[in-house]
Amino acid sequence: MKIAFSPCPNDTFVFHALVHGLVPGAPEFEVTYADIDITNNWAIDRTGPEILKVSYAALPWVLEDYALLPCGGALGRGCGPLVLTQGGITSIQDPAGLSGRRVAVPSERSTAYLLFRLWAARNVPGGVGEIVVMPFDKIMPAVRDGQIDAGLVIHEARFTYPNYGLALMTDLGSWWEETTGLPIPLGAIIARRSLDLKAIAGWIQESVRYAWKHPEVSLSYIASHAQEMAPEVTQAHIDLYVNEFTGELGEEGYNAVSALLNLAADEGLVPGINPSQLIWKP
Repeated sequence: MKIAFSPCPNDTFVFHALVHGLVPGAPEFEVTYADIDITNNWAIDRTGPEILKVSYAALPWVLEDYALLPCGGALGRGCGPLVLTQGGITSIQDPAGLSGRRVAVPSERSTAYLLFRLWAARNVPGGVGEIVVMPFDKIMPAVRDGQIDAGLVIHEARFTYPNYGLALMTDLGSWWEETTGLPIPLGAIIARRSLDLKAIAGWIQESVRYAWKHPEVSLSYIASHAQEMAPEVTQAHIDLYVNEFTGELGEEGYNAVSALLNLAADEGLVPGINPSQLIWKP
């Protein structure tokens, strides 16, 4: 069976047991490590593996053929994307200063970008200028070097952006939580509806439980894909993005996903979703 997810610590932590034959009854998996922009497009084009990690924002384009699994993804509080600008006297601190500016984003179908569009519609008069899609690890250097006016960043950038001399304009996760009272949906695990979804969800939940019970077993695997990330940053990343919603989305998790996608659809940013396709339960 084929699966694709990112090389980020939260994903390698979650899926270590599954892809290393440590989950009883699970088949052998062929793994592809790919940036979220790539997996989003694979799912939308129906060209990717049977199981994929994608942005929740991509769901309106894929739910007809892929089911959202109730486990394995990233959803939580205090873990949202950040809008960063250059630090020092050149820093753009007022959101209105982004009007007409160039902004780098990790994917045009990412949850981060969807949140940014919802926020910018309320805070950036006239809208931003050019949107430039970049791999997320290239965004902070581009902002630092003045190639881009602002950057939308995710993952471990929450902990490392001061190292680049960058300034925080806004925390979109905090904005979302204050606006809705709900956690922020970031990354989803989807699988083709033609598969045994109950079995797949069970394997992933078992992989999550194994990771929590034996965190030391996956350390070398995580480190090998962590792009020279410091061990303390790697652990902070896992602690932030792997939580109770990773084990089971639950009612609050589904409510958060529905709120995000319905609000975006009301703004004309994504197609409307069929509620019956969003929630799959074994």
